[in-house]
Amino acid sequence: MNGARWLVQALVAEGVDTLFGYPGGAIMPFYDALHGSDLKHVLVRHEQGAAFAANGYARASGRVGVCVATSGPGASNLVTGIADAMLDSVPMVVITGQVATGLMGTDAFQELDVFSMTMSIVKHSFIVRRVEDLPGVVAEAFRIARSGRPGPVLIDFPKDVQVADAGRLAPHAPLAIDDVPAPADASLHEALALMSQARQPVVYGGGGIALGHAVEVFRDFVNATQIPTVLTLKGLGALPSGHVLNLGMLGMHGSQAANLAVQECDLLIVVGARFDDRATGKLAEFAPRARVVHMDPDACEIGKLRHADAGVNGDIGTALKALTLPAAAHVHGRHARARREWRDTCQARARQHAARYDAPGDTVYAPALLKRLSEIAPDAVVACDVGQHQMWVAQHWRFQHPRQHLTSGALGAMGFGLPAALGAQMQDPGARVVCVSGDGSFLMNVQELATAARYRLPVKIVLLDNQALGMVRQWQELFFEKRYSEIDLSDNPDFGALAAAFGIQALHVDRADEVEGALQALMAAPGPALLHVAIDQQANVWPLVPPNHNNAQMLDGAPVDPGHAPLAPTPETPHALPA
Repeated sequence: MNGARWLVQALVAEGVDTLFGYPGGAIMPFYDALHGSDLKHVLVRHEQGAAFAANGYARASGRVGVCVATSGPGASNLVTGIADAMLDSVPMVVITGQVATGLMGTDAFQELDVFSMTMSIVKHSFIVRRVEDLPGVVAEAFRIARSGRPGPVLIDFPKDVQVADAGRLAPHAPLAIDDVPAPADASLHEALALMSQARQPVVYGGGGIALGHAVEVFRDFVNATQIPTVLTLKGLGALPSGHVLNLGMLGMHGSQAANLAVQECDLLIVVGARFDDRATGKLAEFAPRARVVHMDPDACEIGKLRHADAGVNGDIGTALKALTLPAAAHVHGRHARARREWRDTCQARARQHAARYDAPGDTVYAPALLKRLSEIAPDAVVACDVGQHQMWVAQHWRFQHPRQHLTSGALGAMGFGLPAALGAQMQDPGARVVCVSGDGSFLMNVQELATAARYRLPVKIVLLDNQALGMVRQWQELFFEKRYSEIDLSDNPDFGALAAAFGIQALHVDRADEVEGALQALMAAPGPALLHVAIDQQANVWPLVPPNHNNAQMLDGAPVDPGHAPLAPTPETPHALPA
């Protein structure tokens, strides 16, 4: 029993069943210990793929994802995936090999100070300098990754500690996770007082709803209070698409109904969201007449970017349960008529500005394709890459739960989609998993087609190919006077032939009348399959809030230069609540 074998047994005791990695010199004793163990190891083809796969596994399941790499370049290749987990609050434990403790600091072969390198993108880091430290390190790593606001934890594991005698160590005992404290009664009373005065309230829900296991109580709160609701990118699915009170996503590419509601509301009830700049637009003009109730388990988020008139710090589920019945009483209270008119206005706007899917012409209209696929596979878990296709998925996929939507939100990391989809498939082999990617993002981790093929993971890949870096091209068109710089991808490979080279079935579609048959064939294909979709290079994502503008100032696709033409005026703000 050496340190590496003890760690393998500890991972099993922590409930880990799958880990993603790539071996090398400094981590070789650990890989030797894996031989014959109960752990399922998935051999990816690049360490970044390992981090993103563990990330997708954790996002889809809510459990801790685990990835492993050797020292030096193996560890540094994990960094982007670690950063993504930190910024999107994903529970992960990252294990890196390290040179022997006696060689640390000598510039030994493949030595890298990954501890310092990752300091700002982890919740905590450990270097295991003695085998006797292993029990405390492993227990704390998993406790920290899971607790409070989840995130990644690094264990740097020197080679000599891996081979050290661990025969005297006791079997691993996981640590219990402390419950998130309940919010203070005084903060709940303050929130209720504001709700009782509101005539035009809006609920603004974010990723913290799913992280706090509060999806059902959030829905109960919205249904009981009948308050129009907007969602962030990571909050999509907290209220099902199609729900009568769901106005859609807010922000830069949010719906007009959502953005106008927020700009005109007199009370903003923020649940597990953090006033991200892509959601708020110009922060100084965001919800300009609204008072704010902010519920979040992370005290650091309350008041960080926007003053909270009532800051409700603590468990979101507990807060919502405590507020639901008292807040629901105001549906028929003194402002009932005003609230009903406000709700009717918001819902009328949602109908007025609903997306249309009857695009003219014979070419494939990506939003219509994605909307149709979400109808064919309503239970699918969708892993997105980053770019125009990411926003089209957010706008047009009919999500029923937040864990159906895996997307690199805060970091915006291209190359996320395919390995994240593989991780999601590994956590539930029976799930339907779809990767939606673009031609730019797809080539960043295309090597993971080999992983999909090796393990026969039935991930279905929808590759939207406009032969350009679409989102960069769109911004250059709108804000850089059409000076197109380094966005041309017209020399893309034959993606169908590329997939076939990995032994993966490939289909192609470039006409609107072929889409239905292609989608049905894709979803019916056994094992992994790729649908290559040729789309118009000039297609843009609408609506769009230009930089340094408020969310009421949306462009809707009219051919104007936003730098010189007038934008939509800010709507007349309602009367402020009484002091």
